[in-house]
Amino acid sequence: MTTTAVAPLTTEDAELLVATARRAAEEAGVTVSVTVLDAGGHLLAFRRDDRAVLISGETSTRKAYTALQLNAPTADLVDAVQPGGLFHTLPTALDRPLLFIAGGVPVRRDGRLIGAVGVGGGAPEQDHGFATAAVEALA
Repeated sequence: MTTTAVAPLTTEDAELLVATARRAAEEAGVTVSVTVLDAGGHLLAFRRDDRAVLISGETSTRKAYTALQLNAPTADLVDAVQPGGLFHTLPTALDRPLLFIAGGVPVRRDGRLIGAVGVGGGAPEQDHGFATAAVEALA
């Protein structure tokens, strides 16, 4: 079996993700924070609009981290942490900054997970849309 190397998420990629998410938010009249993490969970880019609520910086980072760790959009995980859900105890079982609110999206290249983007500051559905637009721009 041969494996082909997949290019990691670059600073240039991260800047495109941030710019695209911010542009989508601006067009919607929403001020946001955007976080981009690499495949190891390390911060690659971060930008908080100076008018965005302060907590949006934390939520964008936690959303990106959650999407990366579970390799799924956080919008798809919201129901899983409800009572009776598959991950119901996960938010309290781990000492990790997980956040099960829409707005975190994994970034994949050639089907491989290479990072994640998280957006905070708008309504969860808006944040998800901004993050998704960013990932689609990278493809």
